[in-house]
Amino acid sequence: MAKIALFGATGTIGSRVLREALDRGHHVTAVVRDPKKLTEQHPNLTVATGDVLDPESVAAVSEGQDVVVSAVGGGDGPGHVATIEPAAKSLVAGLRSLGEKAPRLIAVGGAGSLRTPDGKQVWDAEGLPEFLLQIMHAHGDALDFYRSVDDVRWTNVSPAAQIAPGERTGTYRTALDDLVVDENGTSRISAEDYAVALVDEVEEANHIGERFTVGA
Repeated sequence: MAKIALFGATGTIGSRVLREALDRGHHVTAVVRDPKKLTEQHPNLTVATGDVLDPESVAAVSEGQDVVVSAVGGGDGPGHVATIEPAAKSLVAGLRSLGEKAPRLIAVGGAGSLRTPDGKQVWDAEGLPEFLLQIMHAHGDALDFYRSVDDVRWTNVSPAAQIAPGERTGTYRTALDDLVVDENGTSRISAEDYAVALVDEVEEANHIGERFTVGA
């Protein structure tokens, strides 16, 4: 069983990653700014106070872990711009300071930079609102940064174009940089199945040093 430090454990995706990991018997340290916001209780759950934007805090909670998972978000568009790429840089800096004993990093990414069947990228679609473009490009900037890192073992997991709470089927399809679509051209996944895929990556480490994406 893995020891996982999880940032963003109270969010839509992070809370499902937390439940999926605990249900599989992993030991999770949920890293939050305000412990009162995490109501989950489990014998394998530890709650720690930390700040994903502070490399020293990242290092402190990551030491001795097997994997660090970042499921942090930023709320609105400007919030993502202020959070996603800065968090990526802070996470890498914190893990880098731990040297060879640093755990792996798995970060929740975005769908905007994925290639669509017509050869463009998701964020090239016409009519996207500004706040959504900000969110997409914040994740794209973070991915660009991760791709410049070769001394920390990182993985970036992009969801389908549509992700929302739903059913846990336990099945999904993967690709690297191409949007996963169904026979109707729709790209979607439940937050529950996304969590399944992410915890599978915790266990299997199939995508170190690259981005992959999942869809139903």
